[in-house]
Amino acid sequence: MTIEMIIQGGIIVGSVTLMVFCVVLARRLRRLNDLEDGLGGAIAVMAAEIDRLEKSIHSARREATTASEALANQLQQAKAERDRWSLHLKMRDVVPQSPEGATTVRLRKRREPVDA
Repeated sequence: MTIEMIIQGGIIVGSVTLMVFCVVLARRLRRLNDLEDGLGGAIAVMAAEIDRLEKSIHSARREATTASEALANQLQQAKAERDRWSLHLKMRDVVPQSPEGATTVRLRKRREPVDA
């Protein structure tokens, strides 16, 4: 046996070892990228969930905007109603009331113009 034969044997053993490694690696990558069970499937499911969540967020944002606008309108109406009620209470205290509780207002008679 010569040194050349030992080197060639080492190259053959190294090549067979690399071949087995490549086959095992290829199988693992195939399982990893499998769309049903592997990482590829998980990525596909996550992408679908992200899309669904984005749609939900946009829908919730639209609903929140609508509710905020409706609340602002109701607040404005409530403030106007409060102002009217406050004015009503002030006017009630100013206008004299009859003993029965009804307000009475005395009207003056109109003077007839005198012809000169």
